[in-house]
Amino acid sequence: MIDDAPESTAMADPANPDMPIEEFRRYGKTLIDWIADYLDNPRRYPVLASGQPGDLRRRLPPSAPIEGEPMERILQDFNQAIIPMVTHWNHPRFFAYFSISSSAPAILAELLTAALDVNAMLWKSCPAATELEQTTAAWMLDWLGLPSAWFGMIVDSASNSALQAVVAARQRAEPESRAAGLSGRLVAYVSEHTHSSVEKAAITAGIGRSNIRHIAVDAGFRMSAGALREAIRLDLSRNLKPFFAAATVGTTSSTAIDPVPGIAAICRENGLWLHVDGAYGGALGMLPECRHFLDGVDEADSFVVNPPKLMTVPLDCCLFYTRSPEVVRAAFALEAEYLKTDVRGAVDYMDYGVALGRRFRALKLWFVMRYFGREGLAAIFRRGLKMAAWLGEQVSGSDRFELAAPVNMGLVCFRSRQGDDATRELMNRINDGGAFFVSHTALNGRFTIRVAIGNIRTQWQDVEELWAAISKP
Repeated sequence: MIDDAPESTAMADPANPDMPIEEFRRYGKTLIDWIADYLDNPRRYPVLASGQPGDLRRRLPPSAPIEGEPMERILQDFNQAIIPMVTHWNHPRFFAYFSISSSAPAILAELLTAALDVNAMLWKSCPAATELEQTTAAWMLDWLGLPSAWFGMIVDSASNSALQAVVAARQRAEPESRAAGLSGRLVAYVSEHTHSSVEKAAITAGIGRSNIRHIAVDAGFRMSAGALREAIRLDLSRNLKPFFAAATVGTTSSTAIDPVPGIAAICRENGLWLHVDGAYGGALGMLPECRHFLDGVDEADSFVVNPPKLMTVPLDCCLFYTRSPEVVRAAFALEAEYLKTDVRGAVDYMDYGVALGRRFRALKLWFVMRYFGREGLAAIFRRGLKMAAWLGEQVSGSDRFELAAPVNMGLVCFRSRQGDDATRELMNRINDGGAFFVSHTALNGRFTIRVAIGNIRTQWQDVEELWAAISKP
């Protein structure tokens, strides 16, 4: 336990102000042991944090220490004050939102990333970071069977990927807007179930909510291609300029898959930039039996897949792809004397997005892809899909509950047949027990429980006991 850590050594001398290396070795081993114990037995922790808003802040001093404190005291506070207020996302019974997990090789890679502490803004600032990013992005394209000519990069999140896509689309539609600002005529299209981050990206890019259209969905919660076509026609008749549309492979509320081939055809006919959000479902395309999830994606202008969702890569590490890197670069690149180099023929990733400071995110993705390989990750995916399918079968076979959406990925959406109040009460009862954490959405205007299965350490017993908790009289 962290509480049993050895006594701290004396403070470092002025000539070497960092922690003495022997102290670092000692506490490094202590923390690796703590992490190993955590990964080995996470179920001893309740999934949800305990306490009320402000509890942790009241336990901590109002100001930072003037003099340095010993590591054993810091680690003791971590164990006794921080951990009780942690919601354990890396927990086998975390079934809320979209479950994520950090595998052991990825955690080791994060340790090296922190030690190297490089900034991958320029090729020259760290050639290894840039070229490993290029390599892992290309490997993922190969696994997914997508065009090898696509430009790929790693950013922090699917949210910022959406922003890059919207700004690139803006650049292509109104290149003069970079200097003069927007005309106010650009219109973007999302579905009723597109992730909110895409709309937020459009707002951030200056499009304005009044110029964002929410396209209706069909009975399966997929964007209606016919409704999209009609919305574009109507905006053109108003002398507006349709420029961007987002389709989704695995929506957040139900994992619906938009009809990407039909949407892509409409976008081509009308000159819209098509961004496909595969943050959750995209990685499943590496399974032959799920490759159809990516039908039409090769026609997109940009595409995103988020390895933390299913690939056991810890936050943050999101793959952004585009067929038009020159447009993305034209949207973002600026020249600053202090960033110029004499290197020619290399990619400087700072030119393709907002961020100048860029972590060495490719290292943990590289570790995971090499350690597990495609087949190892495929086995992890299939295991989670089978668990979700089993839970879906239990729900559909019950007299008390009903599925709210098809179970086509690792998400089970269901509700009580007794209505919204009973469904909400059930969710609260499950979460208040501490052993599980599930979340909710609204489908067809009705309160719906979401169970997302995808943590690498989730066992069949976890899912079976969750069903027992759900079906308890």
